[in-house]
Amino acid sequence: MIIDLRSDTVTKPTPGMKEAMFSAPVGDDVFGEDPTISALEEKLAGMFGMEAGLFCPSGTMTNQIAIRLHTRIQTEVICHKYSHIYLYEGGGIMANSLASVKLLDGDLGKITASQVAASINPDDIHAPETTMVSLENTMNKGGGSIYTLEEVIPIQKVCQEHGLKLHLDGARLFNALVASGESPKDWGAQFDTISICLSKGLGCPVGSVLLGSKADIKRARKVRKVMGGGMRQAGFLAAAGIYALDHQVERLKEDHARARALGEMLLKKSFVPEVLPVATNIAIARLDGITPEFFLEKLREKEIKAVKFGPDLVRFVTHHDFGDDQLEEFGKRISEM
Repeated sequence: MIIDLRSDTVTKPTPGMKEAMFSAPVGDDVFGEDPTISALEEKLAGMFGMEAGLFCPSGTMTNQIAIRLHTRIQTEVICHKYSHIYLYEGGGIMANSLASVKLLDGDLGKITASQVAASINPDDIHAPETTMVSLENTMNKGGGSIYTLEEVIPIQKVCQEHGLKLHLDGARLFNALVASGESPKDWGAQFDTISICLSKGLGCPVGSVLLGSKADIKRARKVRKVMGGGMRQAGFLAAAGIYALDHQVERLKEDHARARALGEMLLKKSFVPEVLPVATNIAIARLDGITPEFFLEKLREKEIKAVKFGPDLVRFVTHHDFGDDQLEEFGKRISEM
């Protein structure tokens, strides 16, 4: 049995999700005629109390569209130095929007309102104009760490005072909401745009939705087109998203519990002095005395897959295809190392 903990993107659609996909009514979405895509967009917008949504192939696309909406040439984005929009989207801030980026430090990948306020550029010809702040929840490189509303509201206030747009890369936002118990509508009230990924913890094969105002989503639709994201009968994919929202949100708590247990198993090994705090479904192990490459090779010999996440870090991500039986087997195999 192969135990794949590289990412929660490795999940396969459940039988119920497949049935929903195969039975979905579809149409040409570029013409605005796919009823299932429209239903998904409206459902998510309603959940977060936002005006509209736009279904896209990936979270990278929804993030990059948001950056295009909130920047222009010679402007700047503020984000944490470990943000996905900076590290893992192929230089898209520059390539797609011709914008600069200001990278901040912060505990477990999170930034504060005071940092944002101190990082806004002055009105000076030598500096790009700050127009946008981007947060990530949960924070991938922070070990799945969570922003709370108590932390976000002051950031939103700073953005409002300075006329900045606030975007949320919510790739694993439902993991955060399930863990914190906070309301989607309360989160929607803080942001100009939110990207929701469906293909991670929610278990869909493809897709993300960008949420925002009607005006922003109208512009976003045009940006999606130029990025090649206009799809036709993609309601089959959107149906998976609707199914996941109806059936696979609360079960994320199970992934979180298994990630905590997995982290405890790793800490029993002498070569793992630390596991970053496990808040959701990501466990990041810090190694001592061995390299990530060596550890990953030993894991592969035990048919366990994980990923290098830094010079001395290895990441494990739990998901709905990783059940209690695999957790128990993981523990047995790790104990033999």
